[in-house]
Amino acid sequence: MLLIVIALFSCDRAVKTELRTVRIAISKEKREGVLENYHNWLLRYDRHVTWVNLYGMPVDSALSVAAGCNAVLITGGEDVYPGIYGKIADTARCGRFDRYRDTLEIALIKQAVENRQPLFGVCRGEQIINVALGGTLIIDIPTDFGTTVIHRQKDWKHCYHPVYLNKSSLLYEVSKVDRDTVASNHHQGIEIPGKNLLVSARAADSLPEAVEWLNGNRKGFLMAVQWHPERMPVNHPLSKPPALLFLNSAKKYFPGRKK
Repeated sequence: MLLIVIALFSCDRAVKTELRTVRIAISKEKREGVLENYHNWLLRYDRHVTWVNLYGMPVDSALSVAAGCNAVLITGGEDVYPGIYGKIADTARCGRFDRYRDTLEIALIKQAVENRQPLFGVCRGEQIINVALGGTLIIDIPTDFGTTVIHRQKDWKHCYHPVYLNKSSLLYEVSKVDRDTVASNHHQGIEIPGKNLLVSARAADSLPEAVEWLNGNRKGFLMAVQWHPERMPVNHPLSKPPALLFLNSAKKYFPGRKK
């Protein structure tokens, strides 16, 4: 009898441990050893998080791996190729491209949306989520939009500016601030929001700095920010609450379940 009780207790602990573990598919992780990795940002708030770096896999393989995860994180990096959103003539005004990465991330985004799998974007991640959902980007903010706010500088680790939250947004609801200063360094940004996206935060010059689903309860969880929450303090209201919301959504998502 005692052996049965011990076995049941052990199984119960194993199940609880498995339920606590959240596996995140990351579209492209920074190199190992960097303190400000995206997975380290999530580990601040849940030490049971595991992750897989999808970059470098064949797209079909990456999609299969991502489908078995609890959530997808689309990360920062190069400019999105402008031909994808109808501005191929502006290619020369962009920076570096990674066409493989564009293809990979758009496929991941579309699969996550179809499956209502939790999806979070950071910096470029916000931009390519917007593009994947039919939106467009400003090619170069200082040239095409204005210089009221400095959105990019050479010292990219110390580029900060305030953002102002939409009080009708989920981001405002969880962060409980109507404005704060964020680490945000970019020369492109959202021009026309993608289908069914709500702009949840803007810079002082009105440039969109965050998006989420418009009336999103029936579409699953989606949130994307132009800033870098992994570079911000642990308890920052625009780093910690979005991370916790993403992780909690991931815990409620069961890979393979029909949506």
